[in-house]
Amino acid sequence: MAEDQATAAMETSKVEKQPETITESEASGVTTTTKRIMVAIDESDSSFYALQWVIDHFATLLMTTEAAEAEGGLLTVVHVQAPFHHFAAFPAGPGGATAVYAPSVMIESVRKAQRETAAALLSRALQMCRAKQIRTETLVFEGEPKEMICQAVEQMHVDLLVVGSRGLGKIRRAFIGSVSDYCAHHANCPILIVKPPKEITS
Repeated sequence: MAEDQATAAMETSKVEKQPETITESEASGVTTTTKRIMVAIDESDSSFYALQWVIDHFATLLMTTEAAEAEGGLLTVVHVQAPFHHFAAFPAGPGGATAVYAPSVMIESVRKAQRETAAALLSRALQMCRAKQIRTETLVFEGEPKEMICQAVEQMHVDLLVVGSRGLGKIRRAFIGSVSDYCAHHANCPILIVKPPKEITS
């Protein structure tokens, strides 16, 4: 099921639109209109800080009560697995390269580890949500995280995307960029970037 969803998301055409970026202080103003909130998580503490922030500030909208269900409030927690490349190319002299393919045993071992990691992350997220009786669904995709998140936002008609900020330095940000920066420029919905305390990013 997750693979089918990932495939469908990857086939969805991209919409590059400058979205509205809101601050934490402005977030309370969207609680009456937001129907689906998406939070992207990974292994970082900053992503779980962002999830906890959403739980604390949007609990009234997302709680499993008749009033909340009538409003249609739903929290979608998404984790994106990086794709595993079956081979790697190494230089083999002038103008040539050698492709080394991973054995099937290694491939299965890596995929198993990815599934276990995703299950552990989503289990932790669900425990946090259930503690406050939050209506929650979880999804796993495979691909480039920042691109898959934006495609899922468009496909699922998300009303608000929430991501954590890892606090990358200028050099790392210049070379590898960041999920939050990419989503701020490409997500087809308002986006809230939650900046964690310094002790989390340090």
